Amino acid sequence: MVLTIDPLRFFFYIGPMKIAVLASGGVDSSLALRLLKEEDKHELHAFYLKIWLEDELASIGECPWEEDLTYVRETCDRLDVPLTIVPLQGAYREKVVSHAVAELKAGRTPSPDILCNERVKFGAFYDQIDDSFDKVATGHYAQIEEKDDSFLLKRAPDPIKDQTYFLSNLNQTQLRRALFPIGHLQKNEVRQLAADFELPAAKRKDSQGICFLGKIKFPDFVRFHLGEKTGDIVEIETDKVWGQHQGVWFYTIGQRQGIGLHGGPWFVVDKNLETNTLYISHKSSYMEHARREFFVQEPHWISDAPASPHLHCKIRHGPDMFACSLKGLDDGRTQLTLDQKDAGITPGQSAIFYEGDYCLGGGVIQ
Repeated sequence: MVLTIDPLRFFFYIGPMKIAVLASGGVDSSLALRLLKEEDKHELHAFYLKIWLEDELASIGECPWEEDLTYVRETCDRLDVPLTIVPLQGAYREKVVSHAVAELKAGRTPSPDILCNERVKFGAFYDQIDDSFDKVATGHYAQIEEKDDSFLLKRAPDPIKDQTYFLSNLNQTQLRRALFPIGHLQKNEVRQLAADFELPAAKRKDSQGICFLGKIKFPDFVRFHLGEKTGDIVEIETDKVWGQHQGVWFYTIGQRQGIGLHGGPWFVVDKNLETNTLYISHKSSYMEHARREFFVQEPHWISDAPASPHLHCKIRHGPDMFACSLKGLDDGRTQLTLDQKDAGITPGQSAIFYEGDYCLGGGVIQ
């Protein structure tokens, strides 16, 4: 295949540096490493973060990290880049998993990947390497711009793959040191370049779901930590009991798949933790429970708080974005009003704010 794009157009201003590259075995981080190698001026060292909780979760699923590490080693060997395996299971359990389990137990739906980036990849790992490296590069789809000595987080041009939602909790110190070598590329360009460079992961499928779960299904993880508890599935408009579930913590607001009832499609519109009741609504009426207003607790701003209260926001990872207005309250909360109703506003998830292409930060939905 003839290379039709310039893979290095993002790096023209970067001088020689000592760069730690987080390699996961996927095509994105593999290409990030290869593009940095292509510049032929940096001192590179690859790191594989072992956050898979194999001792804790081995009984409920297949361990993926050995396969991942095989791809990482082959890529590093081919590029002649040294590799170090960093065990961070303890940090991940303490800083991410414990929070996720507590949120699920409280009936909310957490965003572990946001915490993983803030507290582990750009947190515990930063602490591990101290000041030994100028930059830490990853395969995230995002961009960083420097303006007036502040570092701005900018959306990737690929709206489907853009990962600024998951990077929204980073601060200035973390962004100053971060590097996203593929953030300027579309996913199809990443695949093309990986094939052109004959990278081992060029045709490897993208990983899905929460990073520490690997091939384990999320319901199995929840069941392992919280068990099962039978409760009623109730149609919210009629109070009719349609069936039984095994714990409200398995479900999230707006969920359609996995309810397992005939006559649907059905959507989860509410849940009562005290009575262990799951409330559903039929497709024909579930939008009646949609809303425009909700609250977030003490938003985190990547740089300064915005001058205007009129922004855009995402209330879940993906390309969809809402126009919104923000109003700060005396109790530390911020009230959000969307320009249109949505039936999937979920406590525990994050609302992430944008001004044009720039991610400003976000807060957890109450």
